Amino acid sequence: GLNFIDLMVRQGNIDNPPKTPLVPGFECSGIVEALGDGVKGFEIGDRVMAFVNYNAWAEVVCTPVEFVYKIPDDMSFSEAAAFPMNFVTAYMMLFEVANLREGMSVLVHSAGGGVGQAVAQLCSTIPNVTVFGTASSFKHEAIKDSVTHLFDRNADYVQEVKRISTDGVDIVLDCLCGENTGKGLSLLKPLGTYILYGSSNMVTGETKSFFSFAKSWWQVEKVNPIKLYEENKVIAGFSLLNLLFKQNRGGLIKGVMDKLLNLYTNKKIKPVVDSLWALEEV
Repeated sequence: GLNFIDLMVRQGNIDNPPKTPLVPGFECSGIVEALGDGVKGFEIGDRVMAFVNYNAWAEVVCTPVEFVYKIPDDMSFSEAAAFPMNFVTAYMMLFEVANLREGMSVLVHSAGGGVGQAVAQLCSTIPNVTVFGTASSFKHEAIKDSVTHLFDRNADYVQEVKRISTDGVDIVLDCLCGENTGKGLSLLKPLGTYILYGSSNMVTGETKSFFSFAKSWWQVEKVNPIKLYEENKVIAGFSLLNLLFKQNRGGLIKGVMDKLLNLYTNKKIKPVVDSLWALEEV
């Protein structure tokens, strides 16, 4: 799978990237070629998808068994390579962190991205959930069916959202960072949750720029804890890779994958594959 985080790594915009030469990639699908001693539940020849702590863009990949999942019979390898990261991230933010329930509303930035599309699809599995999305206009056609209200990413979405829902939204999912934090918090209803899960505004152009990183960081208005208390608002952060590889929550993620694969089998969700590339073209 090729995800936004891979571009961050490629541009050096993440903390402590491994020393080069390195093989990028955090998720893959394929066929089990060999098993470690005492590995149960899998056999050579099984079709699987997996999380990997780097090194996924390779012909042979090695990863602990707790990060490996069987692919449903009707799922293609390319769908499987696009499935774990986006859907687990979206699911955990919506249901584990923000407690999405019937009748709620969600604002998601980058609605055309992998996580954004997964968020919109998962919201449609709960009755009566309204999804507000921002995306570049060229992506609108592809996602218009799963997003209730779609805005151009450069539009004044705060006014647009308030015009439709005067008291704001229950959940804001923000992968942009920078100047959107204050706007997102201002749109939250009481007991609403604002989740920061990435930082696309911190990537600019072809080269890494520490100054653009610092600048966008300083644009984040300082969040006042007393104000959060007075307004009954929740602000949270989410990093799937840290949860998997630094905080040892593989078991929790396995439970989430089971639920997601069940939704896939029942035709409620489906990964969107943008394009396929030969390994030598990567």
